Amino acid sequence: MAIFKLQINGRSYQADVEPDTPLLWVLRDHLGLVGTKYGCGIAQCGACTVHINGEATRSCVYPVSAIGTSKVVTIEGLSANGDHPLQLAWDEVDVSQCGYCQAGQIMTAAALLKKNPKPTAEEIESGMTGNICRCGTYHRIREAVKLASTKTASTTTKKS
Repeated sequence: MAIFKLQINGRSYQADVEPDTPLLWVLRDHLGLVGTKYGCGIAQCGACTVHINGEATRSCVYPVSAIGTSKVVTIEGLSANGDHPLQLAWDEVDVSQCGYCQAGQIMTAAALLKKNPKPTAEEIESGMTGNICRCGTYHRIREAVKLASTKTASTTTKKS
């Protein structure tokens, strides 16, 4: 076991875990940040997506020892009041059915929009590839990402 000092959602945390412990389990089991979901455990579905230094990263296979001084943002840290343009668009378009994949979908979309604020339909399709929705709401997900790209809200991913 080792003690890891982590910067998550703009706050400092410590976790006393094995170095090869996936970040997902540190977030959920040790820090109580349960918005990030377990889906497949092999980085294929996207349910566990978080941002590490602004990059969409699959936390189920990312060892806590690899974080170092990187800044992590989870769905809980995307906005202080749930008013990130993507969160608002998700509600407006009524994307969720079961909702299980939605945190990962939103985190992937947020990283996409940060790099490309006005993506085309093809760029959205490509950028969201690899995030699986068991309910098949892909058309609404793409619609919500496009809608969020048009919003002029002042909220952005929290600086952490």
